Amino acid sequence: MAAIFRGVGAATALSPSHSIDSKKFQLPPTRSLSARKGRIAVVRSDGTVNLSLNSRGRKDHLWIPNAVATKTDDSAASTASKSGHEILLFEALREGLEEEMDRDPHVCVMGEDVGHYGGSYKVTKGLAEKFGDLRVLDTPIAENSFTGMGIGAAMTGLRPVVEGMNMGFLLLAFNQISNNCGMLHYTSGGQFTIPVVIRGPGGVGRQLGAEHSQRLESYFQSIPGIQMVACSTPYNAKGLMKAAIRSENPVILFEHVLLYNLKERIPDEDYICNLEEAEMVRPGEHVTILTYSRMRYHVMQAAKTLVNKGYDPEVIDIRSLKPFDLYTIGNSVKKTHRVLIVEECMRTGGIGASLTAAINENFHDYLDAPIVCLSSQDVPTPYAGTLEEWTVVQPAQIVTAVEQLCQ
Repeated sequence: MAAIFRGVGAATALSPSHSIDSKKFQLPPTRSLSARKGRIAVVRSDGTVNLSLNSRGRKDHLWIPNAVATKTDDSAASTASKSGHEILLFEALREGLEEEMDRDPHVCVMGEDVGHYGGSYKVTKGLAEKFGDLRVLDTPIAENSFTGMGIGAAMTGLRPVVEGMNMGFLLLAFNQISNNCGMLHYTSGGQFTIPVVIRGPGGVGRQLGAEHSQRLESYFQSIPGIQMVACSTPYNAKGLMKAAIRSENPVILFEHVLLYNLKERIPDEDYICNLEEAEMVRPGEHVTILTYSRMRYHVMQAAKTLVNKGYDPEVIDIRSLKPFDLYTIGNSVKKTHRVLIVEECMRTGGIGASLTAAINENFHDYLDAPIVCLSSQDVPTPYAGTLEEWTVVQPAQIVTAVEQLCQ
């Protein structure tokens, strides 16, 4: 582990053929080092809330294909009848991380409060006691330094998982992520690969203020050599975490603060998700709705209303923010001929803008109507709850957009 301290400020661009084929009631993050204890509110797919925690089970290695939700169910409901165990999203992330640390001694974790405190959202809870302080390394409040340290550690052969206590704090490490993490594989002539995972909570929470409500997908998408994925369910959270750790490329894993307590049944068997594959959430015929992260649930809420109005929307969670899964997206566009993009990212220069450009360039002849993109407003996120809600796309807006698009 001493190798971690030797490497500061370096990393990798995408190396070919090495990527893996692959709601709310949580306390806001804090930079305090003092520990807190308490029970956790569990949000089930039907909207009910109870207070409980679930245990984890050990796994056998088996590839589990991505489940496709039925037209009337979300992913949590679609897996309810399967064998497995129920788990919260933050526990699924921890389970995936713990399994990879068991499997590969080169996997390590670093970040603020990730050790005995267990992370600001408890994703690393219990790992320091199991693996020790060298593999679960508490760092000072110095994002640029410990991100560079993780990139340098990856250069020496380790597989670091770098946690940003909040995605907004990683702006302090933007130089390391951009100039080193994304480029070093290329600038070193292929001498280095940087298998590092950078992960953490982001998105609009519940009155966390502008600085703690950042959506940084648009910031990082233009960096060459970086892969980006966004989890939205406990199933894909665990699968994407494991796939990202095994990848030889640097991967940024985006987690949403309001999804950590989402509960779902996942398989007991070991599985990974494809880092470059979208998920078909709901097959349909009339319009393709592309979304990711928290907006998946706003879209599915709107879909129930749309079905009652006689529409048949196809919902795709794109999951891979870079690169886009244009195979899945293209097949859907060829079938429905209409596209609605729903994102929490900012409208100017956001993921939706890049996705719109990609669809127009590749599938323009199949479109019967212009692409519609619903995004967050280009304003700092207000602290006031009512104003905060106005800045983010709501289900009623999605219903209206589909009705207009299908006229």
